[in-house]
Amino acid sequence: MGKLFFYVALALVLVSGFVFGLEDAKLAIKPMDQFTVKPLFGGDHIAWYTPTNVTLWMSLAVVAIVGLLVFGSANRGIVPSRAQSVAELAYGFIYKMVEDVAGKDAVKFFPYIMTIFMFIVTANFLGLIPMSFTTTSHFAVTGVLALIVFVAITITGFVLHGAKFLGLFWVSSAPLALRPVLALIEVISYFVRPVSLCIRLAGNIMAGHAVLKVFAGFAAYLAGAAFLPIFAITAFYALEVLVAFIQAYVFTILTCVYLKDALHPSH
Repeated sequence: MGKLFFYVALALVLVSGFVFGLEDAKLAIKPMDQFTVKPLFGGDHIAWYTPTNVTLWMSLAVVAIVGLLVFGSANRGIVPSRAQSVAELAYGFIYKMVEDVAGKDAVKFFPYIMTIFMFIVTANFLGLIPMSFTTTSHFAVTGVLALIVFVAITITGFVLHGAKFLGLFWVSSAPLALRPVLALIEVISYFVRPVSLCIRLAGNIMAGHAVLKVFAGFAAYLAGAAFLPIFAITAFYALEVLVAFIQAYVFTILTCVYLKDALHPSH
């Protein structure tokens, strides 16, 4: 299984090196072109209802998640299939994260957090396929995800605790003279949360794909010496696989941390 994964990954790297690089006869590498949003059915005008490549790959991510979690584990055999094993590992991993970070009373929010993690990690991995489109490289997508987390957690805090939720911003253990200053800092840091979630995810994914495109462009133009950037692509591709998972993990664990603040707001 390990060898098969290695050969598949190597094939994807080689294909990406030549497909992404062969654009024209001049050395004009444009790494940001891969992030352009385009309509699926021709034309240049994009309205709010226009199906685009973003729509397509977000839909494919949802289909992949449903295939894995619903159809892949439908049989629930005593000896699990590979799909069932992956689904069970993902379930146990996120459930344990929610329980350990946010507490047992946060388990009721597990389906919400599981959905966020599975969507991000699946979209990240789909974006590593040559000629695909990485939806999580766009701030519009990650911004909406971060805003949903921010609004949902804020509403949860006020619903559960009312005005006592504002105790999150009041550091009662600090000297009285410093408390207003610290409260202002806490308020600013609280409202920066969705911005940091959005930029961290999109920025890391976008930067990695841009570097891959640059090396792929070099591989297409160096002829006999193309093996040098291809080796670099291979190493960086392996790193991007790791980054795809880590960024989904970071987004999810920070969501759990923020959820803990909503459930237990006092300092």
